[in-house]
This record gives sequence, structure tokens and C-alpha cells, in this order.
Amino acid sequence: MPSEPALLAVDWGTSSLRAWVLDRDGAVLRRHAEAAGVGALKPGAAEAFFRARIVPALQAEGLPALLCGMVGSTLGWSVAPYAACPADGDAVAAGLVPVGERIAIVPGLRCDGPFGAPDVMRGEETQILGWLAGDPARRRGRHVLCLPGTHSKWVLVEEGRVVRFATSMTGELFELLRRQGTLASDAPADDHAAFARGLIAAGDGGALAARLFGVRARAVTGAMPGTEAPAFLSGLLIGAEISSLSRLPGFDEGPVHLVGAPVLTGLYARALGPRPHQEHEGEAAAIAGLLDLSRRWSHP
Repeated sequence: MPSEPALLAVDWGTSSLRAWVLDRDGAVLRRHAEAAGVGALKPGAAEAFFRARIVPALQAEGLPALLCGMVGSTLGWSVAPYAACPADGDAVAAGLVPVGERIAIVPGLRCDGPFGAPDVMRGEETQILGWLAGDPARRRGRHVLCLPGTHSKWVLVEEGRVVRFATSMTGELFELLRRQGTLASDAPADDHAAFARGLIAAGDGGALAARLFGVRARAVTGAMPGTEAPAFLSGLLIGAEISSLSRLPGFDEGPVHLVGAPVLTGLYARALGPRPHQEHEGEAAAIAGLLDLSRRWSHP
């Protein structure tokens, strides 16, 4: 017997969306992805786009739907207030915001950041819940997660709850610096040797603005070919993030679980060097997290 569709699961960010039709066990029956993030939509257009584009594309009419990511921000469909840390799956499920018949948006998380300011996330909380759902042992003890991306997250999980986290704008800085200003370059960022030299140049992660100018100085003096600059910049930024955040209390012990796109987790795995680490596929974690929340969700 073919599996019956049970849930429309959507990860809808600022620049892109991914959506899946799942059966009751979480198997993907249909999938859809496109560069149609909420940041590109007109204010108030997310609901109409969801109903006219996403639902028909996946033949998901009548299915319950859970949406996570920036669709729950001021840019998206409806604001889903942040749940306060420490938070587990039940706390996140309690904050689901209904936006239609059997349609709800997942709240993000907030905590007191390590540098005197609040910190927030949207979308990553679902990947964390999916990672926790992957093995009952992960709900016991203390674990350090790193979710690399536009805004990378370092997360401390204790006894199945997100206790606190810290965000680094590493991916956003990389894109801005390679597209604009004196470090701009059209060269690819896939030079492994240049990336490794960037990691070394990151040092302890301090004086980052000065270290960044060193990328240009190396290029204009001939100390480094200009074509190597993007990969060197990538290594410098990722190395600075890891050197500074991985030493924070709570993040400085035990293996690091890298959750995200394989191309990014691979770079972070190289940067972590001898520290124990494991890579976990981010899309699978997002799907598992949305499925986990659907099982905690009370809807008609």
C-alpha cells in the first residue's frame, strides 16, 4: 500500500523555501524548493503565495501544514513570538501560531547572548529538535551544536533543552565582503590551500577588522594571488568564528555536532581540526524537527 500524505512541512527563509509532503513516519513523498524567500515578497503576500504556489505544487490540499523560519518574522506571514530559553520541544510546540485551518507557524527562540545583548533564532530551532529526535541518547546530558549558515549558531543543549546559544554573522559577512568593497572578487572560493591559510590567519579570532584588511594587503603586495582571496576570506571568517565562540563557557567541551548543508559542515569540520566532531545533514534535521512538532501539535 502506498504511504498516505500526513503533513505539509515548510522551511521558509528570507531568500528561499523548501517544502515536503511527509507520511506519518516522516518519509518524504513529494518535495519542492525554489528561491522565493519571504524577503522577496511584498508585505502581506506570504499567505497568498503559500496557497497559490506551495500547496498546489505539492498536491497538498487539505493537509495540515507546519511552517518554520523567517515566515514567522515581521517579513513573513505572521509574527510567531520567540519562545524563551531554556526550551524543549513542548515549549516550542506551545508557541505554535495558528494562521489558518490546520496551518501553524513555528516560533523562534531567544536567550541572553554571551556579549551583553539578546540573541534570537528562527528556523534553526526546528533543526535542533530534529537532531534531538534522531537518537534518544541526545536528550540526555550536555551537547554542543554548531549550525553554520548566513547567521551561524552555536548551541548548548542540556537534557533535551536548548539552554543558550550564540550567533555569528559569518555567512552574511562573507557574501557582503566578496561582493562589495575592497575585498570584492568574482573568483571561486574553492581553493582548499587558500582556505587553510585563512584558518591560520584567523588566530584567536580577535582584531577581526584588522585581520580582514590583511586579505587585501596580501593581494595588492603580491603576497597572495587575488584569485585566492575568496577562499582565504572564507577560512579567515570561519576560523575567527570557531576560535572565539568555541572557547565560550559551555561551548568549550566535548564534541561539536555540525548540522547543516554538507558543503558548509565540511568546511567547519576542517576548521575544527583535532576537536571531535560529527556532521549531520541539515535538511533531514529540519524535516525530522517539523515532524516531531507535528506530533506535539493539537489541531482539529
